[in-house]
Formats: sequence, C-alpha cells, structure tokens
Amino acid sequence: MLEQLLSDIGYILSNIGYPEVFFGMLLESTVIPVPSEIFVPPAAYHAAAGELNVWLVIIFATLGADCGAIINYAAAYYLGRPIIYSFANSRWGRLCLINQEKVEKAERYFDEHGVVATLTGRLVPVIRQLISVPAGLAKMNFWHFLLYTTIGAGAWNCVLAAIGYHLHSVVPADQLNEKVAEYYDVIKYGILIILLFAVLYYAIKRYRKKNVVKM
Repeated sequence: MLEQLLSDIGYILSNIGYPEVFFGMLLESTVIPVPSEIFVPPAAYHAAAGELNVWLVIIFATLGADCGAIINYAAAYYLGRPIIYSFANSRWGRLCLINQEKVEKAERYFDEHGVVATLTGRLVPVIRQLISVPAGLAKMNFWHFLLYTTIGAGAWNCVLAAIGYHLHSVVPADQLNEKVAEYYDVIKYGILIILLFAVLYYAIKRYRKKNVVKM
C-alpha cells in the first residue's frame, strides 16, 4: 500500500500542472500536513523545461495558499478558541500533526509580531501552517490579513520556484527533492531577514511621522 502511495505521488509530481499546484498549496495552508516543497519546485522544474510557465506556477501557488489560509482564518474567526483548541487536542488534530502546543506557539508569534506576523510567519516552519488561526482568533481585519498573507506566500513561492527553476539545469529529476532540501532553508531565512528589516523600516518611518504630526 505504501509503495502504491509513493508511486501515485511520484506520478503526480512528474505530471504536475497548475491545478495540482493550486490544490497542493491550498492543503498546505490549512491544517493538513502537506509540505509546499513537494509542489512548487517540481512545477518550476517543469517550467524550466518549457512545459509550464513559472509565473503562472507562482500565481496558482499563491492563490492556493490564500484560499487555504482563508479557511483557517474563517474557522478560527467563527468557531473561536475553545473549538480550535479542542480540535488540536483531538485524534483528528494529531492526524494533522498539530496539537495545542503548536497552536499556542502560533498565537505567541502573532502576539509578539502583530498583524505583520501573517506576512513573516509564512516563512517560518510550523508557524506557516497555523499563522492564520491566531489572525482569525484576534478578529484581524480580513483585507489586511489577505494582503499580508499574499505577500508572504508570494515571497515563499518565489523562493521555491527559483530553486526548482535553477535546479533544472544542474540535477536530474529524480534528485530534485534532495537538492531542494539543501537549498531552501538558507534562502528562506535570507528572505525572512529582508522582510523583517522592511517591517522595521516601515515601523520607524510611521513612528517618526506620528511624532512630527504631534509636534
């Protein structure tokens, strides 16, 4: 059964298209443990071979991530903390590889970084999957949530697509996943640092503007 499952996954990735990228990223942004690394880099790899368009890969991946994030946001917004935590502690939550500790970690990250966490959190392992939950629990403005989510998911998908596109010229298809694992951690934290500096710059600029107005 496991061999058949792996064979089916391998077939999907070797014949991946825009619908698979969209649906895979939708699942990755919900509570279902599907890593984005198995969808975007292979699709970009095929784009480098002329089978897909890399920009459409990024667009469909980002739209999928947005839709999945909206599901988490809406569930938290309308169901509230008791039901969310009850699910995290349930058998279904464990099957999705989440628990109360992970949800609490996502909430702490959101509390520490504010609404911008929905942007930077898209680049942090574990947090990326659940950052929409504390946004919904905090009743964050939906359009701000969607904007930050789109920017964060888009940046992450650009990183993954760039890796997959580049690797087409240096590795055979059967080694793609191994090489992606080697590259993406370094680039991910580089993008995260850039985003944090951008957020810091924006916060300082806004603070100075407020002080000028008060004077």
